[in-house]
Amino acid sequence: MPAIAAGAAPLDSPAGPTAVARRVNPPARTFSIAAAGDLLTEAVVNSRASREAANAGRGERLDFTPFFEPIDDILQSVDLAICHMEIPIGRPDARYGVMGKSPFGGNLLLAANEIAADLRAVGFNRCSTASNHSNDLGIEGIASTLDAFDAVGMPHTGTARTPAEQLPANFLVNGISVAHLSYTVSSNTGFTGDAWRLNRAVDVDALAADVRAVRAAGAEVVIVSIHLKQEMLPAPIASDRDFVTRLTAAVPIDLVIQHGPHVVQPVERVNGALVYWSLGNMLSGMGLPGRDKYSDVRALDGLLATVRFTRQPDGQWSTEAATVLICNERLSRTIYSASRVLADPTAPDDLRVQAQACLDRSAAVVADLD
Repeated sequence: MPAIAAGAAPLDSPAGPTAVARRVNPPARTFSIAAAGDLLTEAVVNSRASREAANAGRGERLDFTPFFEPIDDILQSVDLAICHMEIPIGRPDARYGVMGKSPFGGNLLLAANEIAADLRAVGFNRCSTASNHSNDLGIEGIASTLDAFDAVGMPHTGTARTPAEQLPANFLVNGISVAHLSYTVSSNTGFTGDAWRLNRAVDVDALAADVRAVRAAGAEVVIVSIHLKQEMLPAPIASDRDFVTRLTAAVPIDLVIQHGPHVVQPVERVNGALVYWSLGNMLSGMGLPGRDKYSDVRALDGLLATVRFTRQPDGQWSTEAATVLICNERLSRTIYSASRVLADPTAPDDLRVQAQACLDRSAAVVADLD
């Protein structure tokens, strides 16, 4: 005789076959993410990508996938992997690199078109695009970035080509409705005349209204990315902390991931929201001599915000963090997991020294690193 779930009427009871069986332990509604720090394809990165493409012999200008090989299994193991593209992406075959100076003296940067497909290939399936560099090439740079992502099937949030694109649609992860919003505190070239082209994190009420809108549209989980202005600081400044505190008090947000400082900052909970105050760098040309403040070796370090969301019996969503420390190898810029290198007795001595230094720097700021 087949087993009958607890609470269900037996088939030969008066209720008969019309009785509804109840699952005693329904499967948990859950999903996992990995969110990465700043991605800047600066000169040293582009140089290696060019060599990798030449060695591959496929006729491509650049190949960025080798940078991610030590961690692509992590990216591919989660249900949602989120990248942060700090600089615009150019058209196919367009010139890339430094494209001039901003009115405030910083470099205007443009990534090669190939980066979009390579990010998709290594496991990313969504990217935030609001940053201080988003408007480096103006409206055309915003459009070419989103066109590049669209061409490879990479959803994006933070910048827009039309007003309708400013607030992204919710999407499903394991059948769960998720919203991901992206904003920036500042712009190196000023903001566009059309405010909807680049989302700004300057008004708590405006950002809270966006969260309410995606909640009203059915979002069960809300993730907010914010690109900050102040760089190279080991902890959030008072105004950034105040902004997140007021925002998470005003509306329910599950996860806040922040970019821009180029160094890692603490992980905390604020009004119930899990907050990564800064994920540091994912891939850059920083941490080398001759780059002024960007020569700081802390710019070699970054965090992968690996988080599991699980719906609780009361309807709330829990966030369980298992933060992965990643580091850029000084010369090759390869992205590796510090803990994996240190656990591998066959790892080269120089790499082990770099991994230990990365861990020592970051563990002083962030607890419970994997």
